[in-house]
Amino acid sequence: MANSLVRSGNPVLRSDPFTKEIGEPVTDVMTIEGGVNKTIILLLIVVGFATLSWYHIENLLFNNYLHMFLIVLSILGFIVALLTIFMKKLSPWTAPVYSAIQGLFLGIVSMLFEKSFPGIVLQAVGLTFGILFSLLLAYKSGLIKATENFKLGVAAATGGIFVVYLCNFILRFFDIGIPFIHEAGIWGILFSLFVVVIAALNLVIDFDFIEKGAEYGAPKYMEWYAAFGLMVTLIWLYLEILRLLAKTRRR
Repeated sequence: MANSLVRSGNPVLRSDPFTKEIGEPVTDVMTIEGGVNKTIILLLIVVGFATLSWYHIENLLFNNYLHMFLIVLSILGFIVALLTIFMKKLSPWTAPVYSAIQGLFLGIVSMLFEKSFPGIVLQAVGLTFGILFSLLLAYKSGLIKATENFKLGVAAATGGIFVVYLCNFILRFFDIGIPFIHEAGIWGILFSLFVVVIAALNLVIDFDFIEKGAEYGAPKYMEWYAAFGLMVTLIWLYLEILRLLAKTRRR
């Protein structure tokens, strides 16, 4: 039964997340309600810290080093994410820390986008939550099912996007970039639209992850890990929607 949990589009949930944990004796098991509650907690942390950085970042002394601060937050978030992935038992502590870091990051990024394109953040937030609840409804009603082929397809597309972004990151050290990723032309918009679709489909796998974890009696701390995986997808989706909207505005 655990084999159906192996394949996931979300990089956080890609490896076999439950097999080792299920083999351990547990006194308290994961539930869907618990996973939802933990997700809400993490979401509130993200929103709270994003609001904090949005309204106070310009008053801080390091405002002149804003981009450097963003890089530091990105590195810290990446380190905490890796710690969460490889030490799942720490997720009750690392998941909130990750959410706080990402909240600070999103607040600054959102503010920068808002300055260039007024009203874009509200649109991005609305679209992100609209997609979240629409896909949740589609999943619960059975319109979309996280089959093995679905998971393989999303995983392949997610991996391809990661490779493109990684190549672009490395090429930037040599003042080279992959043009269509950032351009506001038709190809740039189509690329961003494709990434948004793949990020959104990862939500379906996140829903399935929480449901299967509860069904297989995973340890209680896996609620935090599942919520962490869902937050990773939501943050990715929000950022990609911001980029897509920005490209359409520039056009």
